Amino acid sequence: MRRIAAGLATAFVLLLAGCAPPPTSGATPTTATPHSSPTASASPPSLHSLESAYEDVIADVLPSIVQITTKVGLGSGIVLDTAGHIVTNAHVVGQATKMEVTLATGGPPRSARLVRSFNAGDLAVIKVDNPDGLRPARFGDSAKLRVGQIVLAMGNPLGLSGSVTNGIVSALGRTVSEPQEAGSPGATIAGAIQTSAAINPGNSGGALVDLSGNVIGIPTLAATDPELGGGAAPGIGFAIPSNTARDIATQIVKYGKVTNSHRAALGIQGSTVISADGQSIGVGVIRVEPGSGAAKAGIRAGDVIVSIDGKNTPTMASLAEALAALRPGDQAKVGVQHSDGTTTTVAVTLSQLRTD
Repeated sequence: MRRIAAGLATAFVLLLAGCAPPPTSGATPTTATPHSSPTASASPPSLHSLESAYEDVIADVLPSIVQITTKVGLGSGIVLDTAGHIVTNAHVVGQATKMEVTLATGGPPRSARLVRSFNAGDLAVIKVDNPDGLRPARFGDSAKLRVGQIVLAMGNPLGLSGSVTNGIVSALGRTVSEPQEAGSPGATIAGAIQTSAAINPGNSGGALVDLSGNVIGIPTLAATDPELGGGAAPGIGFAIPSNTARDIATQIVKYGKVTNSHRAALGIQGSTVISADGQSIGVGVIRVEPGSGAAKAGIRAGDVIVSIDGKNTPTMASLAEALAALRPGDQAKVGVQHSDGTTTTVAVTLSQLRTD
């Protein structure tokens, strides 16, 4: 469980919702005991209908959600096809190229291997060696989501296989960022779905599902509140939209890599610059890609990028968030501070983010 800087103007920070530590050897799995309510027959018809919808969706989708275990942690994944491909978060896979997959329906762990990670979007595809019995999930159109829709989060929080929580779509179109550190690719997620469904370590890579049984997102981040000592901020989690996840995963399965990221880039490599008083002041340009928009605009190694379209970019994360709102081919006004202390604004035609 790792804290990360939020891409939102709030007092919250974010943390990755997985991986959870590997289960302790010999640990006894938690098993829920079914029970009936003596007042169930007296429930209002609308409540009974909602309960039935929950039960139907869980029975339909949960068999398509798997637990992924690496040497350093565990997370969740969604079955893509009968060939054994599974989509998950890149931070669930981490540096591992081999892992084990356990089906929600039970059975021994199955060996799997990494096909490809797309770190910029915190997505990855793995492939199970033995695909027998895998049930592919049905992906919905996340572009049609509405705030207030009821959703269920399915995954393996804290190693509790096949867990389900409920909530609503709280907001759409959020941009959130992870830090680049051990086990975290430092991704910026554009258009993220905010949900009130509980998301905990181990949920990452699982499914956010609507009441029609469609996967509409991949739970990835949860918020914590520093004023609560870093404790969880109830009801604030984030998921990668299903349209993004499906597009990236399909490219990886078909081509073995991401051929079109749909994401804008300046064409530079850089790092956050810290002033003498410890404040972040911009992104120092380490390298400019030949022929890129930055190169054509005259940006050089040693320059510091301080803004995009009038929005300050004091860190790499803030620069990534600003670019996430733009598209390849767009023209951006980039504020550049030169080594002599002067600042200019140049027009840069953005290229596509490279994925190799």
